[in-house]
Amino acid sequence: MPPSISAPLGRSRAVALELAIGFAAGFLAVLVFHQLTIAAMAGMGLLQSAGVYRVDPYGPLGVPRVVNTAFWGGVWGVVLAGVRLALPLPRAVLAFLVCGFLFGIVGPTFFGWFVLAPMRGQPVAQGFKLAAMWRGPAINGMWGLGAAFFLLLFDRLRRRA
Repeated sequence: MPPSISAPLGRSRAVALELAIGFAAGFLAVLVFHQLTIAAMAGMGLLQSAGVYRVDPYGPLGVPRVVNTAFWGGVWGVVLAGVRLALPLPRAVLAFLVCGFLFGIVGPTFFGWFVLAPMRGQPVAQGFKLAAMWRGPAINGMWGLGAAFFLLLFDRLRRRA
């Protein structure tokens, strides 16, 4: 291929790989960080029911609920990876983990509060009841921390390969 065509093609493949890695990181972050945070919060009496790793059929396809949640975690992982590509996020490990935590607090939580809840006929932002509002940011923040952790882990593994 001529250089004028192959250079952008190489860049688009690199971006596609980053986004695919973002999906994997977000998916795994649900299975590890998100679900274990819910279990820990339930164990401390902060949630009424654990509801972790639920396999009851969910949605029109009837997939296990945990798979559905992990899929959407993967979608949010793609968003996080895209933000990472587009913005000069810090490359230092601790700083990026904090960015991931903050991304989880803001992105998925606000989307759930202000887009999904009204679509489902639920009150916006848990009805602005602080006793219920803090759970989403805490759980999603831990998901974001996990997604950032897996992105950094995959970076390290790729550098070694």
